Amino acid sequence: MLDVRTKNKNMTTLAEYREGLKTKPQLRNLFLELTLRCNERCLHCGSSCGDVPSDELSVEQYRKFLTEVKEDFGTDNKMLCITGGEPLLRKDFFDIMGIANDLGFHWGMTSNATLIDDEVAKDLKRVGMGTISVSIDGLPETHDAFRRTPKGWERAMSGIESLIKVGTFKAVQITTVVTHQNIGQLWELYKIFKDMDIDSWRIINIDPIGRAKLHPELILTKEDYVYMFEFIRTMRIAGEPVTYGCSHYLGLEYEREVRDWYFLCTAGTYIASIMANGDITACLDIERRPEFIQGNILKDRFSDVWKNKFQIFRKNLCDENEKCRSCKEKDFCHGDAYHTWDFDKHEPQVCFKDILF
Repeated sequence: MLDVRTKNKNMTTLAEYREGLKTKPQLRNLFLELTLRCNERCLHCGSSCGDVPSDELSVEQYRKFLTEVKEDFGTDNKMLCITGGEPLLRKDFFDIMGIANDLGFHWGMTSNATLIDDEVAKDLKRVGMGTISVSIDGLPETHDAFRRTPKGWERAMSGIESLIKVGTFKAVQITTVVTHQNIGQLWELYKIFKDMDIDSWRIINIDPIGRAKLHPELILTKEDYVYMFEFIRTMRIAGEPVTYGCSHYLGLEYEREVRDWYFLCTAGTYIASIMANGDITACLDIERRPEFIQGNILKDRFSDVWKNKFQIFRKNLCDENEKCRSCKEKDFCHGDAYHTWDFDKHEPQVCFKDILF
């Protein structure tokens, strides 16, 4: 455990570094939303995916785009993050990712794993998948209700076992979205996961975005938050590969205690995303508003957009709110995560001040 003085020094250095990213951004993670279609209809989905219409790019359009990205940025220290919807619903999924692999991109995927069996896992290995994060959101009954998918837990766990059986992936991770309803199941989930050959368990709290706004009963209470972070910290002290996600400034008490890094929202500075229809934005979890669409790869060269636009994401959100401007933590928080900022009220929807610090 680092002392508060050291954390303060490190966070101050990070704040200075972040200022530099506003003028000299470094593309590291490029998200590709292959589809909005999904075979699950999760209560928290930020993109409201499911059995919905989805404008989707063709294989050749992805080939052209990825070739341009390689020409303009190279592939070193770049990660393609494949998401949806459920990416594996695309019948041409392996054609697209085969192109990415042939071009030399490293890539990983988020999936519900319900479509993964031994043969699919072998095909994922064949086209170069390095990492995958699979959602398990509680014990079987809770998971299936949350994802509104009968036997979803059983099929997801089977998919994970297939990934482990095929092996040689850099990382197989389980992600759990913690809600007020499933928080009491963390220890039981730990007992299940510790006997599986996964590489890490990522725990994140449900955020008030997308469909989750319709379910306030799922949002964590102050006591829930404290319980969750203490659980994660206890696991990490014991040497378990458990981590909190990248979202939210946690105060100096918890920063670096529940994950390996300090909070830094990198939407638009490290991260860019291509929506299913080709629209260019920062993080896919950010509210989908017209002003956040920076272009479209069908008519704009991505590198031009990255260099000359994105200013809306390269600012300090604290400047837009009087309370945030006067907060002594503002240089570390920056208004917290972009995806939970209320752009109508100009205030953070999630703030851990008075909850954790």
